Amino acid sequence: PFDVSQKPLSLINCVTFPLPSVMPDQPEQQLLKPNEWSYCDYFWTDKKDPQGTPSVGGFEVLLQKQLKGKQMQKEMAEFVRERIKIEDEYSKNLSKLSQSPLAAQEEGTLGEAWAQLKRSCHDEAEVHLKFSNKLQCEVEKPLLTFRDNFKKELKKYDHHIIDLRKQLASRYAGVEKARKALADRQKDLEVKTQQLDIKHMNKHEEDIKKARRKSTQAGDDLMHNVDLYNRAQSKWFEEMVTTSLELERLEVERVEMIRQDLRQYTTLRHETDMFNQSTVEPVDQLLQSVDPAKDRELWVQEHKTGELRPVDMDI
Repeated sequence: PFDVSQKPLSLINCVTFPLPSVMPDQPEQQLLKPNEWSYCDYFWTDKKDPQGTPSVGGFEVLLQKQLKGKQMQKEMAEFVRERIKIEDEYSKNLSKLSQSPLAAQEEGTLGEAWAQLKRSCHDEAEVHLKFSNKLQCEVEKPLLTFRDNFKKELKKYDHHIIDLRKQLASRYAGVEKARKALADRQKDLEVKTQQLDIKHMNKHEEDIKKARRKSTQAGDDLMHNVDLYNRAQSKWFEEMVTTSLELERLEVERVEMIRQDLRQYTTLRHETDMFNQSTVEPVDQLLQSVDPAKDRELWVQEHKTGELRPVDMDI
C-alpha cells in the first residue's frame, strides 16, 4: 500500500471511496439540488486529463474557479484604474487647452462663439475630473474592498476540505489493507484445515485454532477500519456539501456585486455624456447667432478710417 501522506491531493483519486457501480446494494443516487446545477452535486470525483488519468480533485476545481474569479476582479479594478488615469490626464489637458491664446483676437459674434467654445473645454474638463473621482469612489474602491473580503472567505476553506479528503483516502487504504489481511488469514486457515493429519492431530488442531483466532482478529480489524472509513466519509460528505454551497454563495455574491458595480459605471458614463452635452449647448446657441453681416457692421464701426471717397479732379 502507498503512503497517502506522501502524495498530493491530485493523486488521491479513485482510491478514496467505492463507486456506486461496485456497490450494487446501494440505492440509486439522486441530485441534492435537482435542476440547479449546484456545486454540491457535480464535484465529488476527480477531473481527468486528456489521457483519462485523474489529475485534479473536484474540490480543487471549485477552488480554482473562486481564485480565477478573484483574479478577474483584480484585473477589472486595474482596468478601472487605467480609465481613471486617462480621465485625469484628459481633464488636465482640456483645462490647459481652455487657457490657450489661440484665436483669442477673433471678434464679433464669431468671437463670442469661439470664446464660449474655449470655456466649454474648461467645463468639460471639470466634468471628466468629477467622473474620474466618482469612478474611484463608486466603482474601483468597491471592487477592491469586495475582493479583499472575498480573499479572506476563501482562506477558511482552502485546506480544510483537502485535509478531510486526505484522511478519507488514508481510511480507505486502511480498509483495503485490512481486507487483504483478512483474505490472507482465511486462506491460511483453509490451507491448515485441508492439511489436517490424523497422526499429528493435536499439533494441527492447535495450528488451526491459532489461524482461526488470527482470521477472527483480521475480521475485527476490517470492521474497525470500515467504521473509521464510514465516519471519515460522513464527515467529508457533510463538509463538502456545506463548503461547496458556501463557495456557490460567494460566487453568486461576486457576480451580483460586479454586475451592480458595472451598472454604476454605465450610469456615471451616461451622466458624463449628459453633462458634456450641457457644456456645448451654449456654444450651439451662440453659433446659431453668428451673423457675418453683423460682424462686418461691428468691425467697420470700430475700425473705419473715413467715409469720403476720392472724386474726379477739375482743372
